[in-house]
Amino acid sequence: MDPRKPRFDVLGQLGALRRYARSLSRDASEAEDLVHDALVRAYERRSSFRSGGNMRAWLLSILHNTFVDGARSRSAEAARAAESARLSETALAAPQEHSVRLAQVRDAFMGLPEEQRAALHLVAIEGLSYQEAAEALAIPLGTLMSRIGRARAALRAMEDGAPARGSHLKIVGGPQ
Repeated sequence: MDPRKPRFDVLGQLGALRRYARSLSRDASEAEDLVHDALVRAYERRSSFRSGGNMRAWLLSILHNTFVDGARSRSAEAARAAESARLSETALAAPQEHSVRLAQVRDAFMGLPEEQRAALHLVAIEGLSYQEAAEALAIPLGTLMSRIGRARAALRAMEDGAPARGSHLKIVGGPQ
């Protein structure tokens, strides 16, 4: 620490910050969060504090701006939620058969073993190449391809209503 540079000491200002935060928020818990957020901002911007300036005024200004930013954010979020609710009332529900079919596909996918589900998700949904998916799962490329093949076969078998090929095999460490 540079001895010529004054310490960035805010401990003496905590009382004033807490009082002002409580005055703004009208809630003790929210006031503590507000003080915390303001102190984080102050610490991140400590280089903007002018040496010899009024630390209390600077910190209270940061606290006030943090409160205003939070109020604006909550207001914008409430407006988005209201607009979303308004739009959802005008949206048409999916035809029953599509909803049922989507639920069946989702249930079949979620019924796959975790290894197969992860492999198929990375390739089919996230669009990773086989090599990228194998690296993401830290498995050999051949293992990934095998898992995807078994997952697709299981989904096809579920679609046809027949048991998956090889389902008579016991999974080591799995249920008996």
